Amino acid sequence: MSKTWLITGASRGLGLEMARAALAAGDNVVATARNVSSASRAFTQHTDRLLLTPLDVTDPAAPQAVVDAALARFGTIDVLVNNAGYGQLGLFEETPEDDIQRQLETNVNGLMRMTRAVLPALRRQRSGHIINISSIAGLVSFDFCTLYGTSKFAVEGFSVNLARDLAPFGIKVTVVEPGMFRTDFLDDRSVRFSGNPLEDYAQAREDAETLYKNFNHQQLGDPVKFGAAIVELANTAEPPLHLLLGSDALKMARDDLALRQAEIERWQHLSASTDHTD
Repeated sequence: MSKTWLITGASRGLGLEMARAALAAGDNVVATARNVSSASRAFTQHTDRLLLTPLDVTDPAAPQAVVDAALARFGTIDVLVNNAGYGQLGLFEETPEDDIQRQLETNVNGLMRMTRAVLPALRRQRSGHIINISSIAGLVSFDFCTLYGTSKFAVEGFSVNLARDLAPFGIKVTVVEPGMFRTDFLDDRSVRFSGNPLEDYAQAREDAETLYKNFNHQQLGDPVKFGAAIVELANTAEPPLHLLLGSDALKMARDDLALRQAEIERWQHLSASTDHTD
């Protein structure tokens, strides 16, 4: 039985490949983009099963308009993929307040806003699957990544707690933690670097910016395979709450878990010392 997907940020990169994979599987897709005219050039087939619609997740009214259009066209929404977002890279102390607010408003508040708009339809159906695209940066730390990492750690926390809210209604939640995929994430039109340079950080800033720019389009992950994996995930009867994608993400998560376990064991005496003794 075919599904109807709603995918945010579907004009390029991982969002585009998820939309293409879902269409190739015979499903309906509502694909959103900030610039629909540009995004339309990426889709040349399946026009009868595709609704391409504008969306700015920072606009409080926009998600509901997208949901209304999706239901009017296809009658149901079975899979919501919250993918829209971008990377604010840089050192925290050098990051202006406006950049902090923009990062959180897009990657966190926008994702929550889109989810809230879809939930009434999913509750009526007593079914559905919400797939939130986080990052391995939502599990482990990276240089030059404080704001982006903060936003993705927030997506992790939102997802695991939301899953508890929605379990009684048969609605599944999965938070996906990709490693490094070969998209334009690090292109100038996507990534943002902090301003307000401070002399103490000059060398660290130069080293990190050079590293990221040289890594652009050299990433290990294949976006086409990512799209296929998400379609497989959506067709799983009992999907996981967390899904790492990419062998690099697997290694980083395992290494971080080992370090965390060792830290817990080292400090367990202090952790347990704060209980009442009576």
